[in-house]
Amino acid sequence: MATRKGREGEMLESVYSVIALVFVLVACVELCDAATVVDVYRLIQYDLAGVPFGSRLANLNHHAASGFDPAADLSRTVVIVPVRNVNISFIGEVGATNEGMCQPNNYITQKQPLGGLLFLLPRMISSENRDQTFEDKLMRNKLVELEQLLIHSSIPYPVYFAFEDDNIDDVLKNIKRNDATSQPATATTGGYKLVVSVPEPKKIVSPIITNIQGWLPGLKVDGDANQLPTIAIVASYDTFGAAPALSVGSDSNGSGIVALLEIARLFSLLYSNPKTRGRYNLLFGLTSGGPYNYNGTHKWLRSFDQRLRESIDYAICLNSIGSSDNELWIHVSKPPENAYIKQMFEGFTEVAEELGLKVGLKHKKINISNPRVAWEHEQFSRLRVTAATLSELSVAPELLERTGGLSDSRHVLNEAAIIRSTKFVAESLARHIYGHEGKNIQIFADNSSLAVNPSYIQSWLHLLSRTPRVAPFFSKNDPFIMALKKELGDHTVEVNVQHEVLDGIFTFYDSTKAKLNIYQVASVTFDLLLLLVLGSYLIVLFSFLVITTRGLDDLIGLFRRPPSRKLKTA
Repeated sequence: MATRKGREGEMLESVYSVIALVFVLVACVELCDAATVVDVYRLIQYDLAGVPFGSRLANLNHHAASGFDPAADLSRTVVIVPVRNVNISFIGEVGATNEGMCQPNNYITQKQPLGGLLFLLPRMISSENRDQTFEDKLMRNKLVELEQLLIHSSIPYPVYFAFEDDNIDDVLKNIKRNDATSQPATATTGGYKLVVSVPEPKKIVSPIITNIQGWLPGLKVDGDANQLPTIAIVASYDTFGAAPALSVGSDSNGSGIVALLEIARLFSLLYSNPKTRGRYNLLFGLTSGGPYNYNGTHKWLRSFDQRLRESIDYAICLNSIGSSDNELWIHVSKPPENAYIKQMFEGFTEVAEELGLKVGLKHKKINISNPRVAWEHEQFSRLRVTAATLSELSVAPELLERTGGLSDSRHVLNEAAIIRSTKFVAESLARHIYGHEGKNIQIFADNSSLAVNPSYIQSWLHLLSRTPRVAPFFSKNDPFIMALKKELGDHTVEVNVQHEVLDGIFTFYDSTKAKLNIYQVASVTFDLLLLLVLGSYLIVLFSFLVITTRGLDDLIGLFRRPPSRKLKTA
């Protein structure tokens, strides 16, 4: 009796071990089905005057497809679109390899049902590819037009961006191969499934914008230095783009920030010695809220006392000076005939000719009643302060245009142009400060102790080209803001930081980046077949164990109908 019970125990342990092993194998197979995990960046979600724009959802859990089949129901499908295949003549149209497919433009502007969109960006614009250049103008134009389409549309499904790599390229090839069989990926047919699990986006309450101000006092002469005339050098540092986590703005306005910091460094060398300190105060401003009508500049100027505001001789704002070879524009609000504008432009033109630069003057009147502010200097002009913007752009960009989006990466920059532009501004300011207009005297001559430092510029360009700077997603003590404050503090006597709430008509939502899990999913038919095979295997294995441990009679007894209670009583 004891022997029989021992055999039964051994048999049950064997059965349990086999079942546990089967479950482990099934779990391993399921885990191996995850083809790859990809970093993805969500399309921005914001409201403008209460009107929704951008991607309104964040979670994904749908099968993948490689094109827009007009005959298929895509409401539960994520379409993967390589940006390089987008037709520039009609944003959203898939290239010639997908003839007969409808344009995703219908799914963006006309809001046809779609499970989601995943755009694959060329790896050349990734901040990880430092050594590659981005000379493909057609690709840059595609990115610019696609970005403008996306940020000005309200899209009722998740939209993400990812960079091309070997893993996702292999997945896309397999998806295209499946799509070529005219069998869309579903729970029945199998295929690839894209999953993003994140909390639902929430409104950012009272987003903070931060202005950083540095001050270099001029040489005191019989009185308070604050009564000396002041020159302001200003650059807006934040960005805006379709993907906030990718909006590094290397040119707009990373180039302006780098030039301002280098100019502050150069003048700190001059102003550290009383013999070479000029009789002008220098005010350096790194402002926020640039894409939003320069809201930070407006608040910064309003914080000035009247004496400081009236002491400003002129302000020069630096914006996008890093990709043009030899042509820059000075944008002003006052007429070119104005004596102050005329004097300033003549001083800049003189230095430009010596450096082989072409500098043009653009006049654009401002409308005080219009809240739209196209250039940063217009915030100064609204307070009747003479100001100008130096830029490679000949025409003012529209709202949320040229604000450091997807195409504005390190690879579009011309470092030589930034170095030349920085020297151009510094030399022009120095000749005005020291009264050397009309004299062929180079204060910041090459190979001198006061020469522009290319290594300094390169190091800051490297940092800026890897740092997204969309202001509503910054905290007060963000490491980047602290780095700017410290750097400006190293080159100026006094640094002040101003925190303000971004006001106006913009509302922003969080959730800007996530992990995309790509699973290779088997069809229902395969699952049923696998279940049948496993069930048959378990039955055979169980029967074998029973026969070897208890005998054939016991196995047959398991399936024999038990005797009724009446027979037992008899």
